[in-house]
Amino acid sequence: MDRFNDNDKFEDMKAKTGFNLRKVCGQNIIVAEGKENMDFSNIISMNESSALLWQETQGKDFTEEDLVTILQANYQLDENTPLPYDQALKDVREVIEQWHAAGIIND
Repeated sequence: MDRFNDNDKFEDMKAKTGFNLRKVCGQNIIVAEGKENMDFSNIISMNESSALLWQETQGKDFTEEDLVTILQANYQLDENTPLPYDQALKDVREVIEQWHAAGIIND
């Protein structure tokens, strides 16, 4: 079940320390590093857009609006058509839900 409805927004999130993006056999994988993450046993695979969002948010607070802006700045439907806001927001909310479920961000 989703953590929010359409009127809610995710604000003031931050990636947890010790979770680093690595490219393994062509796949974007989050690797838990450091003694604070010794009990973390999940393997988290990310597609290119979620990996971009992860890289852009490292070491700083971010909101869902920040993530939407990153997606819209880097993806478009075609050469002359930017990614629509509603689609970017939907994609961002799915990524945030996945990151929360995996336990790799704080809010």
